Amino acid sequence: MTTFADLGLSQKVLSAVADAGYSIPTPIQSGAIPPALQRRDICGIAQTGTGKTASFVLPMLTLLENGRARARMPRTLILEPTRELAAQVAENFEKYGKNHKLNVALLIGGVSFEDQNRKLERGADVLICTPGRLLDHCERGKLLMTGVEILVIDEADRMLDMGFIPDIERIAKMIPFTRQTLFFSATMPPEIQKLADRFLQNPERIEVAKPSSTATTVTQRLVASHNKDYEKRSTLRELIKAQDDLKNAIIFCNRKKDVADLFRSLERHGFSVGALHGDMDQRSRTTMLQNFRDGNIQLLVASDVAARGLDLPDVGHVFNFDVPIHAEDYVHRIGRTGRAGRSGRAFTIVTKSDSKHLDAIEKLITQKIEWENGDLSNLPAPMESFESSKPRKGKDRDRDRDKGRSRRPSSGHKSDTQEWDNPVETQDVPVAVKADTLKTERKAAEKPQNSQRHQRPNPANDDLRDRRSRYNRDRDDGPTPVGFGDDIPAFMLIAANAKA
Repeated sequence: MTTFADLGLSQKVLSAVADAGYSIPTPIQSGAIPPALQRRDICGIAQTGTGKTASFVLPMLTLLENGRARARMPRTLILEPTRELAAQVAENFEKYGKNHKLNVALLIGGVSFEDQNRKLERGADVLICTPGRLLDHCERGKLLMTGVEILVIDEADRMLDMGFIPDIERIAKMIPFTRQTLFFSATMPPEIQKLADRFLQNPERIEVAKPSSTATTVTQRLVASHNKDYEKRSTLRELIKAQDDLKNAIIFCNRKKDVADLFRSLERHGFSVGALHGDMDQRSRTTMLQNFRDGNIQLLVASDVAARGLDLPDVGHVFNFDVPIHAEDYVHRIGRTGRAGRSGRAFTIVTKSDSKHLDAIEKLITQKIEWENGDLSNLPAPMESFESSKPRKGKDRDRDRDKGRSRRPSSGHKSDTQEWDNPVETQDVPVAVKADTLKTERKAAEKPQNSQRHQRPNPANDDLRDRRSRYNRDRDDGPTPVGFGDDIPAFMLIAANAKA
């Protein structure tokens, strides 16, 4: 059986690897490390969670033992699509390079330029960065890339999805043509293959698993749901509660707005939950990930910023609240569980509108995913929400009709009507409320009796805050009103006075 000692690594690296508790390399490490040490270009394809990061970190450490970095002239460059991945690679250099005296500079957004400039002035043996921040430093005249010996492009297909390819082409023109280039990814679509062919010179292709295949340690299931968001949230809550062995889980959404909405929903229902998406500042993102690693929160609702390469080895479950639009993202999402030989479970909530995306996923991974409790044809009737489902008779019906008329906007556009047609709880809403205190003096003079009446205290409004709080708490049982965030404004819960 092959060991790390058989791969040609230096004694300093082998000592650090042994201290980290590793002795047997993974297939991608066994295939990539020897040609990398020979300064061959590498195109590595392997399932997520199989140790691709160490496949380029370990040989780089060995190659960098000879030589010394000069100010503002890094010796090696590693490009990552996200800040979290860049920070994770820096942690790997700290762990495996503890016996080396190498300067590692991390250039990512959300961090002061001055702090990064001081590191560059000392000279960086290893430069780890996102493309945008690297170009910012180059445009400021703080970096000279002519000394780069090794270029690593990690998660190359994600770089394409995020629109970084023009930036990478600009960066590649700054680096000597004689560099060594290493490509690593879990998927290799045709577009990325064409890109790799432009950057790599006679590469050694290491493919230890079929591209876009999923790990056998992950049990995959589909869960049917209706299209409405509140139906999907209810399905997700029931699914989470049904997992007897749930230790922690990552819940993926397609949009950052959905991440925030789902986070607030789960928090209101008493779950231990955090959120992670690209609009959060770097300190909040780092703190949230660390709390998840430490077990301070059980559920992490995230966008695809957490789907690529993050090393969270003890994640037991993955829930896809939304079916990913790009089939490759499914492979990366469920790869957050079942890592390092552990078993994991992945559930994907599917609605009727997701059929084409599901077909693309099953075509990509060349396997059919089993349904948990029947497919879409076995869905129960849609949930009834609030009191709107109860029939009204007589005066109650007439009162609700009048209130609805006074509450609706005068516009006859279909979109306006649909927004106000969302069921809203009306049973506890008072009939008479304060009129607008900003009435003009002319109207006040014409109708003095209204001003006097409105100046009197209205007991019906005393519990307005309580009713709004109760409404927000139970809001997941019905559709979310369009255009509002966490709290529904008070005036939306007050019936207008038709005479005012």
